[in-house]
Amino acid sequence: MRVVKNYLFNVLYQVFLLIVPLITTPYLARTLGPTGVGINSYTNSIIQYFILLGSVGVSLYGNQQVAFKRDNVDQLSKTFYEIFFMRCITTFIAYCAFATFLVFTTKYYWYFLAQSISIVAAAFDISWFFMGMENFAVTVFRNFIVKIITLISIFALVKNFQDLTTYIVILSLSTLIGNFTLFPSLRRYIKIPKLSDINLFQHLKPSLALFIPQIAIQIYVVLDKTMLGSMDSVKASGFFDSSDKIIRMILAIVTATGTVMLPHVANAFAKGEEKKIKNYLYTSFSFVSSISIPMMFGVSALSSKFVPLFFTSKFNSVVPIMEVESLAILFIAWGSALGEQFLLPTNQIKPYTISVVLGALINLIVNIPLIIFWGAVGTAVATVLSEITVSFYQLFSIRKQLRYKLLFRDFYKYFFSGIIMFFIVKLIDIYTPQTWIMLFIEVTIGMVVYLIFLVLFRTSLINQVFSMLDIR
Repeated sequence: MRVVKNYLFNVLYQVFLLIVPLITTPYLARTLGPTGVGINSYTNSIIQYFILLGSVGVSLYGNQQVAFKRDNVDQLSKTFYEIFFMRCITTFIAYCAFATFLVFTTKYYWYFLAQSISIVAAAFDISWFFMGMENFAVTVFRNFIVKIITLISIFALVKNFQDLTTYIVILSLSTLIGNFTLFPSLRRYIKIPKLSDINLFQHLKPSLALFIPQIAIQIYVVLDKTMLGSMDSVKASGFFDSSDKIIRMILAIVTATGTVMLPHVANAFAKGEEKKIKNYLYTSFSFVSSISIPMMFGVSALSSKFVPLFFTSKFNSVVPIMEVESLAILFIAWGSALGEQFLLPTNQIKPYTISVVLGALINLIVNIPLIIFWGAVGTAVATVLSEITVSFYQLFSIRKQLRYKLLFRDFYKYFFSGIIMFFIVKLIDIYTPQTWIMLFIEVTIGMVVYLIFLVLFRTSLINQVFSMLDIR
């Protein structure tokens, strides 16, 4: 029940996070325009490298270590302060590196300076502690309030392209304030340890082991936008970023499972409950497949109607990008299940690292020719190829530990249901007017069709639901 409760908390928060951009993105597309959106995307992609440098893998490592030691208050307190202070030091070093970069930068100087507040905010991000404790309610409720204030501030203060710096400051400050609000809740779990017991840098080496895969992930999540901004234009970077935001927003519902399960599996691993861990993954993998497949087909079918309604006709170039990038949804979902719910919490860092490094290399290699020939659409193709590489290598790495038959037991049922849903929705989409009401009707029809076929196929997840509801 704790897992279900945490998943629901996380999904509710992710749904709220979906709603915020759904409200702000069309507004910003109209007020800032493709160029403003592109500048924000490009400068933020550069800042993410410095945030990554300062974080040194702490988000994953800290989450894991808290899950391992949460039953011992003394060890938990000592571990938290060691990891937190280590991250403060590494973030300070990262900001010094950013200051050096800023000395040699003239273009977008003030935008970069505004974005740099996010580097400072990263030092005070202790959400990893509460994730490790499996207390997602704290991060959800406090950030909910901050997001509401952010939303109001954007509509009140951002009116045109000249307010781009204000917009960036609002986003950066909201992250910093949101992180500060988590600290009062710490006193429920930890106490102040003796300073003589603190050993900051014992965590540096194992944290760096997780830093490598995070660098790789950042390469194919952020480098795309940097390369587009440099090789093509900031407008092309803005188009891809617009597509990527929608895809990542949708994926948040799927990857919420990984966020919840990582500390839960890590704690089971610390107790030696191997059979339970495998059963968790079989169920979770089937679940993420069942919801990512209709999302993948749904985005592909509806993007031609959704984009002009949501972003305005100025962003019509986003349509083919989104159609291609939607293919990545399934593979990202698989990577989340295999990587975050199995490999990481069971300390199998090497295969996880190899998978994301391979994904980054594929992205880097194919991005250059694909951007030259196809621009932002080429970047979407590179993203899909990267995610396929990551998930397939992870599947290969667990071949001797898990049974593929149990992982993919209902996959063909989900896929066939998704294909039928796609053709029905696409047919309706072609012959109906471009309105929000019609878009909502198409989404509803797609969901109903998909669920009907899942019931007809009697998938294991549907059987579990029927069993819970006592339906024969």
